[in-house]
Amino acid sequence: MLCVVYSRSYNIGFYGLERLHPFDSRKYGRAWKRIRRKLGARARQMRMKPDRPASRDELLLVHTAEYLARLRDPQVVAGALEVPQLRRMPGWMIDWHVLRPMRWATRGTIVAADAAIDCGLAVNLSGGYHHAKPDYGEGFSIYADVAIAVAALREQRRIAESDRVVYVDTDVHQGNGVCHCFMNDDRVFIFDVFNSRIYPAYDVNARNRVDCPIPVTAACTDAEYLRELRTRLPGFLDSVSNTSIGIAFYNAGTDVFASDPLGGLNLSADAIRERDLIVIRELRRRGIPTVMVLSGGYTRESYQLVANSVVAIAKDAEHREE
Repeated sequence: MLCVVYSRSYNIGFYGLERLHPFDSRKYGRAWKRIRRKLGARARQMRMKPDRPASRDELLLVHTAEYLARLRDPQVVAGALEVPQLRRMPGWMIDWHVLRPMRWATRGTIVAADAAIDCGLAVNLSGGYHHAKPDYGEGFSIYADVAIAVAALREQRRIAESDRVVYVDTDVHQGNGVCHCFMNDDRVFIFDVFNSRIYPAYDVNARNRVDCPIPVTAACTDAEYLRELRTRLPGFLDSVSNTSIGIAFYNAGTDVFASDPLGGLNLSADAIRERDLIVIRELRRRGIPTVMVLSGGYTRESYQLVANSVVAIAKDAEHREE
């Protein structure tokens, strides 16, 4: 059964300042509304709510205390979120209206990971802050939610210390923060499909940490992209599965969409939906508990793309259970 984790506390609204960044910080609620409209009563049965924001102790599983202290500085947060106007706002106000929703989303990834262990497949309708490092935030990523969720699972013994973790990232930007979080952890295996010509191309150390990097460019068509995914992902997963895989995280950014202003790729809506089905099917076919998180997407269509994928995944999961 598919579990969908969502809270209205994910949505960021800050006196209109959220409109100064191309990221739709309210797409989570819009996506949930569309999912509910398409799935009806089934959506309510699938839904789980995070119980609270991520705690300081949970954040400290990955982040340094010094970094968390620096987040009280509006200039630090403004730089990480790429919204210069935040520098003029009081720190407490930024924390309440911007960082607190991100802590709710981070807790949502922890809840989704726990649910995936029990039910097999969970989607957090936020998260995927894949540029956040243990001691630094950038690229609209403050908290390293996936790394925090992995650490929480290990701490709670929901997965064994020796269990492997699979991380699949199809957001258009290479997930450099995740790489830094797991730089010295050989239990985590990273598969990343990304536009090789955009941010964070400078982060060579992160790119070298990827076990299976698949750089693509704007010339890549729907057919070529999906063929590459169908060809490379199964072999990658088979190479990892010679010992126990405790969980997989799938970062399903929609900024690969053709009209996305930051992505530089040209995938259609149909290709994005098929991409997500390919990844989820390959992971679930191997019986790997799987968490999907949303990550980037900088068009007004992003919430629709997310919702369409979640609905397709839900219907596919239901069909396979019959």
